[in-house]
Amino acid sequence: MTETLRPGWRSHYALALVAVAYVFNYVDRLLMSILIEPVKLEFGVSDTQIGLLSGLVFGLCYSIAGLPLGRLADRIGAVPVIAGCAVVFSVFTVLCGLAGSFALLLVCRIGVAFAEAGGMAPSVALVSQLYPPRQRSRALAVFMMGPSLGAIVGLGAGGWIAHYYGWRMAFIAIGLPGILIGLLIWLTVQHVRAPQSAATNASSGWWPSTLAILATPGYIWLLASASLAAICGYAVGTWNPSFLIRSHGLSMQHAGLLAGVGGGLMSFFGTLACGWTTDYLVRKDTGWQVGTALVGTLLSIPFALGYYLWPAGSTMMLLGVPVPDAFLLYLGFAFFGVWWSIPCLGAISQLFPAGRIAQASSVFVIAMTLFGIGAGPLVTGTLSDIFTPVYGSEALRYALAASLSLLVLASLTLARALPAYRRARQLPARASDMHAADILSTPSRP
Repeated sequence: MTETLRPGWRSHYALALVAVAYVFNYVDRLLMSILIEPVKLEFGVSDTQIGLLSGLVFGLCYSIAGLPLGRLADRIGAVPVIAGCAVVFSVFTVLCGLAGSFALLLVCRIGVAFAEAGGMAPSVALVSQLYPPRQRSRALAVFMMGPSLGAIVGLGAGGWIAHYYGWRMAFIAIGLPGILIGLLIWLTVQHVRAPQSAATNASSGWWPSTLAILATPGYIWLLASASLAAICGYAVGTWNPSFLIRSHGLSMQHAGLLAGVGGGLMSFFGTLACGWTTDYLVRKDTGWQVGTALVGTLLSIPFALGYYLWPAGSTMMLLGVPVPDAFLLYLGFAFFGVWWSIPCLGAISQLFPAGRIAQASSVFVIAMTLFGIGAGPLVTGTLSDIFTPVYGSEALRYALAASLSLLVLASLTLARALPAYRRARQLPARASDMHAADILSTPSRP
């Protein structure tokens, strides 16, 4: 296929469905953050235990499942893995609402974590097969709207449902639609496999292929950048509603609306802006594939620091919802705080042949998840408990502010990744760099 060929409607349909599946993937993951306070109240647990539930345990299980599911997608195709995992994580989300103890809730969240590991990496591989490099960042931006829209649904709708019907019903109501989405993907999206040469690469041994991936120029710095940025990102995503409740006196419903709808919408626009900006700049210089991630991360830091250190007390009313003045700074952070992920995933899709993209993306997601989900909520929750004797109800504010230092380190590793990635892209083009848009533009049945 030549790069001038545009993907057909089947490509766009497949992208739309896997993007919706990723929305529910992220909704089910993020829902716990708006339900922290009622879950703590019912089960009598600490911030550290909540950090374990939503952080370390979840991250470890997600990471354990990520690599085998990524390799499975490289071998049998991404579609069955994405579809099956969507059904399973949705079922376990519903079961979270039926848990009668904190231990059972933990078990159900483990099930969610294992199944959600089969969402992101296979989807990145599928998008890379469906779209040529010059359109790939925009396509990935559409897919990566999942966290933004997930925040709107998970925090906004989840907070509303929990406020009126209880936290258990929030899990049940939000988990059910994902089952339907998974079935739709299985039944209506054409199963596309990697080219034969790429499939042969995917069948090589796990350890040699992983070593080859890690040895690719620039890749290790992308891993480090994702790990550092994800620790901060998941800490903010998990604890931000509680911060608004504790430090600014908002109700659970209003905190969910602001963090979910306000922050989610700005992340949505930031995601789209990042995808279009990256594709535009990469046409001039391939280094911008990583450069946009660096610029966006640097711009996000002052917004986030101002948001968490801004004193409480000044609030405006917007459509009956109290909005702290500091929240305006959070909107800036939400816009630029997502700019590191899309360019990095796009860079990975350009560094590897089709049969290695899912595995390379899985290693990337494992690092991001193990450190991000695994460490972010737990470290921040532990810092909050440590700071409580000194700062009282404001302890969470300073725990979150401290986590922002990791974005500075992420900027440094992105700066190291940029020249290495540029050198890697100057190597001879891969013979296996082909796309499934040719297949999907044919008039065969899905």
